[in-house]
Amino acid sequence: MPKQLLPLIHGRSLLRHSWERLEGVVQPGRRLVCAVESQRSLISKDLGDLEPRQYLGEPMGRDTLAALGYVAAVIARSDPDATIGIFTADHVIEPADKFREIVGRGFELAEREKNVLVTFGITPRYPATSYGYLSLGSPLGEGQFREKPDLATAERWVAEGPSRFLWNSGMFMWKASVFLDCVRRYEPETSANLSRIAAAWGSADFSSVLGAAYPALRKISVDFGVMEKASRDPRVRVAALPMDLSWLDVGSWPAFAETCREDEAGNRLAAENTLLVDTRGTLAASSDPRHLVAVLGCDDLVVVHTPDATLVCRRDRAEDIKRVQAMVAEKFGGRFV
Repeated sequence: MPKQLLPLIHGRSLLRHSWERLEGVVQPGRRLVCAVESQRSLISKDLGDLEPRQYLGEPMGRDTLAALGYVAAVIARSDPDATIGIFTADHVIEPADKFREIVGRGFELAEREKNVLVTFGITPRYPATSYGYLSLGSPLGEGQFREKPDLATAERWVAEGPSRFLWNSGMFMWKASVFLDCVRRYEPETSANLSRIAAAWGSADFSSVLGAAYPALRKISVDFGVMEKASRDPRVRVAALPMDLSWLDVGSWPAFAETCREDEAGNRLAAENTLLVDTRGTLAASSDPRHLVAVLGCDDLVVVHTPDATLVCRRDRAEDIKRVQAMVAEKFGGRFV
C-alpha cells in the first residue's frame, strides 16, 4: 500500500485529493494515471470512476523520465500537439481554487508559446535542503533547475526572494511533441524504446513489447534527464510559473504530520482513536479506524500503524526510514514492503 493510497487525510488518500483538485480544469475522462501495473486494482478502487484506458501500467518503476515519456508517447500517437499537464499524487496544495487558476494559465502558456516546457515553482517558506530550486531569469519566467542545495546555499537563495528563486514543485506542462523531441535529443536510447512502446500501443503484442522495452529505459528523473538540459538549450525554453500558495510535498512522515490536526501538546493526529499521555511533538497515525494508538511519556516520535506493520521512530530520524525499508526487504522479502 503506497503512501499515496493511505486514507490518512480526512479519510481520503493523497491520490484522491490530487484527482479532485483538477475539477473544472481537466475533464475526468481526459485524466490518466501512470503507476506500476501491480497497483492497478488498488488505484482504480481508490479513484472509483477510473476507466481501464486511463491507466498506463508500468512493468516496474524506472523513475519519472520513463513514466512521463511513456505517457507522452502514447498520447502523441493520436495527437502530437496535445498539451499534457503533469501532477504528482503526493502533494497537499491549498487553496484549490487558486491552484486551478494558475494551472489554467499554465495550459494557456504551453499552448501559446513555441517550444516551451512549463514548470511550476513554489514560493519558498524557509531554506529547504530537501527540494530542488528554480533559478529565474527573464520576465517570461525562463530559468534553470538547481540541485538540492546545502543549508548555506539554500539560505542565500531564499534571501534573494521569490523573484529569483522558487522551489521546484515537480509539476509540469508541455506539448507532447515538444517534450518527446527533447527526450530524443538528450536521451536517444530512451527515445527509441519509447517509440517501440508507442508503436505497439493497442496491438496484441503490446504487453510483450512493453515488457521488453520498459526495463531498457534509463532510470533517471525528468529533472536530470530533460529539464536541466533543456534550461541550457537555446532550441527550447523552460518557463516557470510561480505558485504562491500552501504547498507540501509529503515525502516524509514529519512532512505528512503538517497536514494533520494538532492537539494542545503539539502532537499531530491522523488516527481515529488516540490516547497520548505526557507526550509532545509526536505523530500518531493509523489506517485502521478500529485501532487505538496509545503513547505514554514520549516526545518527538513518529508512530504509524497499518494492518501489516507498525513503525516507531524518533522524528529526527525519519530520513533513515528508507534504510530500514531496505533492511526489511532483505530480511522478510516482499512481505512487509
